[in-house]
Amino acid sequence: MSESKRVSNLYQSIYNGNPWLEVTLARTLENVTAEQAYRKINPNLNTIWEIVNHLIQWRRNILKRMQGETVTTPDHNYFVPILDPSEASWEQSLQSLGKSQELWDAFFEDFDDRDFEKIYPHNGHTYYEHIHGIIQHDVYHLGQIVILKKLL
Repeated sequence: MSESKRVSNLYQSIYNGNPWLEVTLARTLENVTAEQAYRKINPNLNTIWEIVNHLIQWRRNILKRMQGETVTTPDHNYFVPILDPSEASWEQSLQSLGKSQELWDAFFEDFDDRDFEKIYPHNGHTYYEHIHGIIQHDVYHLGQIVILKKLL
């Protein structure tokens, strides 16, 4: 099996597979309502919804980098207040998260393992580091979501 296939399987498993850590984004968010996702547990913490939207934007950011685009991360680091706390808007965020996974899956279908060594010129990191970084980023925030969900 190619390295890109192994990395793709790893990323997919964290979203909705059977990862070693035994929790996934999809299962963790499965029964979370808009009201729960929007609830601010502590004024110093992000909400589940804010974290989900942050994940979506970072997934898009890194994917664009891997496709050769120059991406500048905004000062707010993709943590922005939720303006529409409706169920429909929450469902849209969940669908956007799913769509971001589909885009990554499609990206890996044509990925050549030699491209892991490519350098993103704007920060000097390899594509390998970016891809593993976004996986680690998802897992980090998944842990936060799991804790916030337990505090609801």
